Amino acid sequence: MIPPGHKPGSQAPVPEGEMSHKQRLLAGLPYSAEDPELTDDRIACRKLLHKLNVSLEYDDVEGRKAVIKQLLGSYDEDLPPFIEPPFYCDYGYNLHLGKGFYCNFNCVVLDCGPVRIGDRVLLGPNVQLYSVGHHVDPAERAGVAGLEHAKPITIGNDCWLGGSCIVMPGITIGEGSTVAAGAVVTKDVPPYTVVAGNPARVIKRLKPGEEREAGGVDGHPPQQKVARTE
Repeated sequence: MIPPGHKPGSQAPVPEGEMSHKQRLLAGLPYSAEDPELTDDRIACRKLLHKLNVSLEYDDVEGRKAVIKQLLGSYDEDLPPFIEPPFYCDYGYNLHLGKGFYCNFNCVVLDCGPVRIGDRVLLGPNVQLYSVGHHVDPAERAGVAGLEHAKPITIGNDCWLGGSCIVMPGITIGEGSTVAAGAVVTKDVPPYTVVAGNPARVIKRLKPGEEREAGGVDGHPPQQKVARTE
């Protein structure tokens, strides 16, 4: 959102010895999203997303590269990400992608905290990564006027997140793991596991290099093939 009365290019005064709200965001401290510097950053991000999602022809490879370069915090230029439009994020500069990243349609990454994604990671359609939250006390939350808090999300190499799954703030998903469609991930995911449900729980453990069973996370593996864990 753009706060009422926002003036592009303005900055809120910062008392001596204190941090700006952008510095607080980058340091993982509570911050105000209504800060004018952060508002300008979100506006710049929205303009880049409009190019990616609306203005560019789908086969405009060079145009896509130029937008991705301006949008993301870091990525592998030899094996750059492919992001299906539409795609949405808050700032872009807090999003760091490894080699060969693929993102299907309509994904949302609230990158108020750093979101670091490893190599060969796949996101299904409508995946949502939330690195930001609000106070549960409504008086502290104060609608959009209260301070926000952000925690990093880390996704290891060779992970697959199925369609419409949600990853909450502060979560680490271990290497080689699969998150089933529609899962809500509220706790860290161990490496080489399959998790499903709300809240997500481990339904299968894999050995590194083990072949994935047919079926797939977006449609859930057949029930009889699920290895239960106690």
